[in-house]
Amino acid sequence: MRWWDIDPVMALELRLFPDDAWSPAMYWSELAETHPGGNRHFTVATTEDGTIVGYAGLMAVGTEGDVQTIAVDERHQGLGLGALLLTDLVEESVRRGCTELLLEVRVDNLRAQRLYERFGFVPVGIRRGYYQPINVDALVMRLDHPNDDLKESLHG
Repeated sequence: MRWWDIDPVMALELRLFPDDAWSPAMYWSELAETHPGGNRHFTVATTEDGTIVGYAGLMAVGTEGDVQTIAVDERHQGLGLGALLLTDLVEESVRRGCTELLLEVRVDNLRAQRLYERFGFVPVGIRRGYYQPINVDALVMRLDHPNDDLKESLHG
C-alpha cells in the first residue's frame, strides 16, 4: 500500500466498517512507518484493472506482531482473498522475527474468526467495548511461535 492507495482504501473502509472506520490520517500515520527499518507492513489486493478489493496491515515490534487491519470487498469475499492477505501478514511477521502474532476481531464476525482459526490463531481474551463508538467487544486471538512448520503449511 502506498499513499496514493489511501483514497480507494478509504472508500472500501467506509463501506465495510461504517461505524468504526479508520480515518485517512490513521492510514497516513501507518504508511509513514512502512519504510525500510520501519515497523509496519501494509498491502493491497487489486483486480486486473488495478481496482483495490482488499487490504491488510501489520505492526511488528521486536518479537511481537499485530494484525492492524484486514478487509476484503464484500463482492470478492469467499474467494480466498482474505486468506491470501493473511498469509502475506503471517509471512511478513515470520520474516521480521516475530514469535507471536495477535489480532482483534469483532465477537460477531464468525466468518473472520473461522479464517483465523484455520491459520492456527486461538482465542486468548475479550476486549470489552473495543470497537467504538458502537461498543462492540473484540475477541483477541494469538498465533504463537511461527516456525518452519508454519512456513511450510503456508506454502504447501
